[in-house]
Amino acid sequence: MNLQHWADALNSHWGITADLRRLDGEYDLNFMATDTDGTSHVLKAMRPGCEAGLVEMQVQAFQHIASHDPELPCPRVIPALDGATMLSLPDAEGVARLCWLLECLPGKCYAQATPKTPALVYEVGAVLGGTGKALMDFQHPGLERDFKWDLTGAGWIGSEIDSIPDPARQSLIRAIDTEFANLEPVLTALPKQAIHNDANDYNIMVTGELTAPRRVSGLIDLGDICAAPRVCDLAIAAAYIVLDHPDPEAALAALVAGYHSAYPLTPQEVDLVYPLLRMRLAVSVVNSTLMAAENPDDPYVTISQAPAWRFLEGVEIHPGLLSARLRAACEMPVVDGAERVMQWINAERGNFANLMGEDLAEAPMGSLSVENSCWPQNPFHMPLAEAARVGEEFEDGDTIWLGYYHEPRLIYAEPAFRKGPYKASNRRTVHLAVDAFAPAGTPMYAPMAGEVFVVENRTGHLDYGGVIILRHATPAGDPFYTLYGHLNPECCSRLKIGDHIEKGAEFCRLGDASMNGGWAPHVHFQLALTTQGIEADWPGVGDPDEMYLWRAICPNPAALLNLPDEKCRYEPTSKEEIRQGRRDHFGGNLSLTYADPVMLVRGWKHHLFDEWGRPYLDAYNNVPHVGHAHPRIQAVAADQLKRMNSNTRYLHPAQTAFADKILSKLPDHLEVCFFVNSGSEANELALRLARAHTGAKGMVTPDHGYHGNTTGAIDVSAYKFNAKGGIGKSDWVELVEVADDYRGSYRRDDPDRAQKFADLVDPAIAALQQRGQGIAGFIAETFPSVGGQIIPPKGYLPAVYNKIRAAGGVCIADEVQTGLGRLGEYYFGFEHQGASPDIVVMGKPIGNGHPLGVLVTTRAIADSFAKGPEFFSTFGGSTLSCRMGKEVLDIVDDEALQQNARLMGADLISGLKALQEKHVSIGDVRGMGLFLGVELITADGSEATQICSYVKNRMRDHRILIGSEGPKDNILKIRPPLTIDSEGVEMILAALDSILSEVAQP
Repeated sequence: MNLQHWADALNSHWGITADLRRLDGEYDLNFMATDTDGTSHVLKAMRPGCEAGLVEMQVQAFQHIASHDPELPCPRVIPALDGATMLSLPDAEGVARLCWLLECLPGKCYAQATPKTPALVYEVGAVLGGTGKALMDFQHPGLERDFKWDLTGAGWIGSEIDSIPDPARQSLIRAIDTEFANLEPVLTALPKQAIHNDANDYNIMVTGELTAPRRVSGLIDLGDICAAPRVCDLAIAAAYIVLDHPDPEAALAALVAGYHSAYPLTPQEVDLVYPLLRMRLAVSVVNSTLMAAENPDDPYVTISQAPAWRFLEGVEIHPGLLSARLRAACEMPVVDGAERVMQWINAERGNFANLMGEDLAEAPMGSLSVENSCWPQNPFHMPLAEAARVGEEFEDGDTIWLGYYHEPRLIYAEPAFRKGPYKASNRRTVHLAVDAFAPAGTPMYAPMAGEVFVVENRTGHLDYGGVIILRHATPAGDPFYTLYGHLNPECCSRLKIGDHIEKGAEFCRLGDASMNGGWAPHVHFQLALTTQGIEADWPGVGDPDEMYLWRAICPNPAALLNLPDEKCRYEPTSKEEIRQGRRDHFGGNLSLTYADPVMLVRGWKHHLFDEWGRPYLDAYNNVPHVGHAHPRIQAVAADQLKRMNSNTRYLHPAQTAFADKILSKLPDHLEVCFFVNSGSEANELALRLARAHTGAKGMVTPDHGYHGNTTGAIDVSAYKFNAKGGIGKSDWVELVEVADDYRGSYRRDDPDRAQKFADLVDPAIAALQQRGQGIAGFIAETFPSVGGQIIPPKGYLPAVYNKIRAAGGVCIADEVQTGLGRLGEYYFGFEHQGASPDIVVMGKPIGNGHPLGVLVTTRAIADSFAKGPEFFSTFGGSTLSCRMGKEVLDIVDDEALQQNARLMGADLISGLKALQEKHVSIGDVRGMGLFLGVELITADGSEATQICSYVKNRMRDHRILIGSEGPKDNILKIRPPLTIDSEGVEMILAALDSILSEVAQP
């Protein structure tokens, strides 16, 4: 191969001067040609002897696509200077080759694009469908090809299966071949048209990096174009889409829905997708096995089989349920006749026998939703004693009350409802039935005639107990099913499969908690239009991200209860409506985290739940210091609010008890407490105390610090006053460089860096003194958080404090982010530094979500402040606040949460450092306990702001909430509630590893 030869040919015949680079090609020569202005083309020099008709067909097909749908991302053919679209040119050895030129489409191949989101897969389907539609009327005599990649002729593999050495694999491929033979008459009866026939993951181009959306930018290479039923084109693409995909069924649904949106399919075609997908993979592995025999020294041939075998052998998919899924994704009836069943049921509404023996039109509804209910207390485990009381707040004697269909609930708490290894994995939460709660023993009557399809006693923890499934048929013969769960299992000895139940006949009774799976007495009444794939374990609850499927299989059964659909169907609060309400009624500078914000309505320990019950691992929020919804915090709040809630103008033992608890954690010289509403108010108060004690106003503070949102706190918060739209630095404030020994002026290889950073305070002191402001003090987040989770070198703070005190100032330690055991080894950050502050400020974590801040100082400073006007904070020192604050500190001790922070933090840091060795995007891992930062960098070592934003949002996609900080917003901030466990640590590390691997893709 001579690149210059082909560059000269390109210049001579197309008038393009370009640098050439060889591209992959199985038989032909392909070159990327980039000219001086950056425009790229693809020059194709076909294999010697290639038929002109094959190239002509591809050229005409591309031209046909361009004329019929110019918006499709397919390459245009570039004519030569003489207008010809194909030329016969000699190669460097003088052998004639057919040559043609295409525009080069942007992006990388789909195989290398990450992440492969449902939206991207949907677009792949839409582009393929659009291309199929454009080719619908394309004709060329070369389309009727007899070659191994024509899926309609895939039966050729039958005689070659014995070439596969493994007997189990032989059996698998033989079963797929048999299945194909059975459907071959259906396939060959479908109309044929021109199809791409090779939409593999290297023939689809994708643009979009990091935070930019992924878009399909190209469908290339018509080398395998042929005439076949269009579903073959979709099945071939599907065979590549599913390989090594973490959720192949969801990917298939997105692909088929995308294709259908551009080129509507029939239900018959949708049902063929999966068996044809399997047959395409069977062709691939048989073909590669034969090639391996011909080329035994080529390891790639065998390696290329691996993803196909992983799917064929390792992925269990029920074909019937998958067909229902794909139909539902295309908004088709999930089975033939389903629409007729629903028409009949709706027409008969009001004529069915009353299931509960009475009219339910006036029966009250009770919501057990994640938004409206606190059942269960622990959303990851519900004891039987609690399950037996579910819904007791709606009980009214023997009155029947109803539970909603389509309602997301957290009562499905056990691991069986999870779809992954972690508590924050996808989870089934959405109720697919209507519940009728009534006393145990209440009889039930068949709404319509039916035949017993299932009758059994399911005795597992919080299972159905006694359960009956009846099979029914419409007058037209279309089948459907109803399920009745949580029954008295006596029905199992009385009924058998095949028994006929007359309309209106009593056929079962409600069980009590000892026999119905453990629940408060009720019937779970569910309608299903098919049982394919759910025969063995009929799900009563669906994944909120799969409700397009479960709503279609299990529609609202309200009509069978003679009720209107809207009475029984629950709709969670619309996130978009709430977001619009914020736009309408809140300030524009009130930010939301994440490109796709979350709406969170429940919490427990270190997990949060959105309006659909989706769980999230909270690795960001330090406010719920001892965990979300802690039972002891709930109990203290409820107990005190039953009594009274007053303020510090009156005596109450809670005030001094809280003060004693705080002081027990601090050095002896800190002995006076001020209770306020927030860390902002506490820092504002700290400024007042410093000024009262020193008579000066000037403050020294590190750059990019944050101390709150009051006027004075903003003035010492460079993070705010230097931000876009900020007011700038006040003349009584001087900034010093953050003691960041990773990116700052003095690095970790400098043993004197602590003193050198401290010495930067000297000119700041001098500047304030020169302006006549004097030195009131120094205020700093002990470990700068918004500055990037910085751990200053040991000795820095004592050296700074010495300089400040020598100038007459006081030293303020803002421990809002770092205090109360978060650091594991230390209760407060100043302890790590060996520093002795004059004022310590604590904020939001001390109330665990209750608005509370604390300032503790020396007697001398407090006495100086007491010479001024009375200090009073209405709610800061309320009895409720004092009790809640003390309870938080007690819980940290009683539950050994500081020790947990040390242990879990050590595991996290160790794991993060291991990731640093693996991923070049990690420049630094720093922190202590559960106060951690991961600095992300670009290839040149600069701050990787975009990578950080991408990682943060992708972690949210993985159901993990983290933050980002730093002057360039390139540092991941990890600071979960102190309850986080080993499972949470493992999930963070696994997700971060996966996401950083996406960033590293070429």
